[in-house]
Amino acid sequence: MKTVRSASLRATVVAIVALSAPMLVRAWGTTGERLIASKAVDTLPAEIQPFFASNRDFIEKHASDPLDWLAKNPATERPNQILLLERYGKFPFDALPRNYKNAVTKYGRAKVQAGGVLPWQIGVYSAKLSDAMRSGNWEQAKLAAAWLAAYVGEAHDPFNTTLDFDGTLSGQPGVNTRFDSSLVDHYSLFFPMHPNDAAFIPDSTDHAFDDCLSAHAWLENILLADRRAHAGLTNYDDQYYDRLYNQAGAIVIRQLTDAATDVGSYWLTAWINAGRPELPSR
Repeated sequence: MKTVRSASLRATVVAIVALSAPMLVRAWGTTGERLIASKAVDTLPAEIQPFFASNRDFIEKHASDPLDWLAKNPATERPNQILLLERYGKFPFDALPRNYKNAVTKYGRAKVQAGGVLPWQIGVYSAKLSDAMRSGNWEQAKLAAAWLAAYVGEAHDPFNTTLDFDGTLSGQPGVNTRFDSSLVDHYSLFFPMHPNDAAFIPDSTDHAFDDCLSAHAWLENILLADRRAHAGLTNYDDQYYDRLYNQAGAIVIRQLTDAATDVGSYWLTAWINAGRPELPSR
């Protein structure tokens, strides 16, 4: 009996690890997160662009910090980088209140945390950036801007919005990594990214929810592109990635470009909400 229980326990542990391990690989990877942050600087108006331009390298470097933190503290950080929308019914997932307190009241804190808090995390870091700017704490402002860029980038990744986060439920395991970081690493030097000018965002959290919904809508297209790209192949080689880029490259470029526009808009909004303080040139 003891042997049977031990074997059962080991099987349970293996299953939990197998289910949770893919969650450690999130979104666009280091290359994508840094590309989004860099392009975001170019969307800013003249009043604040010099500060961000002179700190571009710092912001790019630290835009991947949340990915590093996820690897070190998965249980704590994972909810900050996802919003598993299917836990709340069907599109457009109106059952989930966009106000955090209302969501917790309706579903309980445990379920809300398990389903992810990405839009609210974006709201938190928007406020942190405003507070740092308002108080003139420019070192903190730079770091908050980088982390905010990372989370906004996460909201534009379709696989951060779904229970099928790694393609296992669709029978296409690893599709998230192939579409996200691998496709970006293969072709980012050739991406024709032209983000729009930054604009004021009336409600940071509400806008982040809209970003997640827009990203979620691309999932079926990406899964189909992955199946077509792999048709007749036995592995995921350069031929596969050439096919996938032809099938889904436009989606990647659009999501990264929109993310860059939004990051710049969140930075601009934080500055406006802080009272438009004069930013240092460095």
